[in-house]
Amino acid sequence: MSIKLYPQRLSGRRVAGPHLLMRKAWVLLLLFASISGRWCVQAEAQALDEYQVKAALLFNFIKFVEWPDEAFSDDSAPIVVGVVGDDPFGNALDQAINGKSIRGRQVVARRLQWGQDLRACHLLFISPSERKRLPQIVASLSGASVLTLNDTGQVNQPGGIINFILEANKVRFEINASMAEQARLKISSKLLALAKTVRN
Repeated sequence: MSIKLYPQRLSGRRVAGPHLLMRKAWVLLLLFASISGRWCVQAEAQALDEYQVKAALLFNFIKFVEWPDEAFSDDSAPIVVGVVGDDPFGNALDQAINGKSIRGRQVVARRLQWGQDLRACHLLFISPSERKRLPQIVASLSGASVLTLNDTGQVNQPGGIINFILEANKVRFEINASMAEQARLKISSKLLALAKTVRN
């Protein structure tokens, strides 16, 4: 999957506000075209910056992942989205998830630091600031049903279940299916079809 990113100003035109940008991201991510069983999604909006795109993707990932019942304390417990390390989103993540719910559960964001209880999250975004701690973070979540999103750009080291990649100014992602299985997470075949790479 790829989404093109553009500068904040094009041809001297003023870029739309953040709420409009997130609505555009939402609409663009829902424009599915079935081509050989795959979705084809391309964002041509003028001003979707990298972390606005990633925030919109993050929210949509949740829709296509199933957690085991025991990952929640009760039927009304929220889906907790954690960001460990320095938060690169600004207000983009809050704009993407505030007031939203998925499968009857509210989605909430928490900012965390290494040493806090990362296993309390359902989705954990690993910030680029945690590059050196990536192996320890992944190891600390062993046995927990946590969907890890790696944004550290690590090569040849244990990464997250979903790894963001920035190639030629496009946001892409790969999925480690075996890690998801070990975490007892069910990833929809539709999401797997969007990934640049599926690792087993």
